[in-house]
Amino acid sequence: MANSSSPEAPLPVGKVSQLIGGWVDRLGAVWVEGQITQLSRRTGMQFLTLRDVEHDVSLVVTCFRSVLEPLADTLHEGSRVLVYAKPEWYTARGTLSLRATEIRPVGLGELLARLEQLKRRLADEGLFASERKRPLPFLPGCVGLVTGRASAAERDVLEVARRRWPAVRFEVRNVLVQGPQAAGQVSAAVRELDGHPEVDVIIVARGGGSVEDLLPFSDEELCRTVAQVRTPVVSAIGHEPDQPLLDFVADLRAATPTDAAKRVVPDVGEEQARVRQLRDRARRMVTELVRREEHGLATVRTRPALAAPHRLVAERGQELTALVERARRTLGHRLDRAESDLGHTLARVVALSPAATLERGYAVLQRPDGQVITDPALLAAGEELHARVAGGGFGVTVGRLDEG
Repeated sequence: MANSSSPEAPLPVGKVSQLIGGWVDRLGAVWVEGQITQLSRRTGMQFLTLRDVEHDVSLVVTCFRSVLEPLADTLHEGSRVLVYAKPEWYTARGTLSLRATEIRPVGLGELLARLEQLKRRLADEGLFASERKRPLPFLPGCVGLVTGRASAAERDVLEVARRRWPAVRFEVRNVLVQGPQAAGQVSAAVRELDGHPEVDVIIVARGGGSVEDLLPFSDEELCRTVAQVRTPVVSAIGHEPDQPLLDFVADLRAATPTDAAKRVVPDVGEEQARVRQLRDRARRMVTELVRREEHGLATVRTRPALAAPHRLVAERGQELTALVERARRTLGHRLDRAESDLGHTLARVVALSPAATLERGYAVLQRPDGQVITDPALLAAGEELHARVAGGGFGVTVGRLDEG
């Protein structure tokens, strides 16, 4: 369709609306899936609002009473449906709606199959991995609670927690816990509490219900929000058999809201009893240690070295005296033996010395240069010699030499 408008020749609003209607009329009927957020039953035309479960997009659906009447007991706000409808453009108001000729409720089996597909996809992305689970604080100073207003879940969590630890504080965010707006409100509350500087742990609590009632807690946006926050999150949705996808993403799954309060807040009585037990155990251990050390000390004191320490010194003194006397005797024996050996050696030396020989009347003849005469053949007549005897020495002159 050519646009023949210009600033000088603009198209009237009605004409534009007619053109849009012409294009919309060319569209055929389509099957649309969504969640009913508003349902208005009238005597003639029926009106309902159909919302995209994953995006914030809604369309008005109209139908005759005969189309909606067979499903009157099964359809309500929050129900998922398949609608076969043709887009319609209301020219006077410039609004788009869907004229439904058939409406089918989405079966539970189909819902469960889609949840299973979403569960596998989130698991493959690692949102359920145990490695990313954050530990809960032992004693939270402030607990964030996301739950329905004046609900039994809120009452159970607050009463049980304050009975267990009266000083615990709560930051409560009341939200819708059922219907098409519930998932968005819960996600916003979790993000708000995650940014609160005093909140140490967040509990998302709701009572039991049907699979359809608990669908908001399997919402993909809510699961990703819980996976991204820094504060540990506890899922307390429904009862033990109920297990929405939030249970797998949360850092801890509690069977019920009451169980969540017990898991998050310690019991002051139990902690006092545990402290007493630990104190008694420490006292017993210290007493046993002291008793064992006293016994060991008494055993050591009975040993001779400590029972009579002077006796050991006396015994060692006697041993030292005996050793000194033994050393003295040994040294004396060695000195006596050495003295005797020296005397014998001296006697032999004296007996063999030249002086002893001279004492027996012998003499030693020497030339002036000190050469000892041992052979008469070496002498010449008239040669001057020196004679040494035991009493001294004197000079001699060689006379006649006798042969033989």
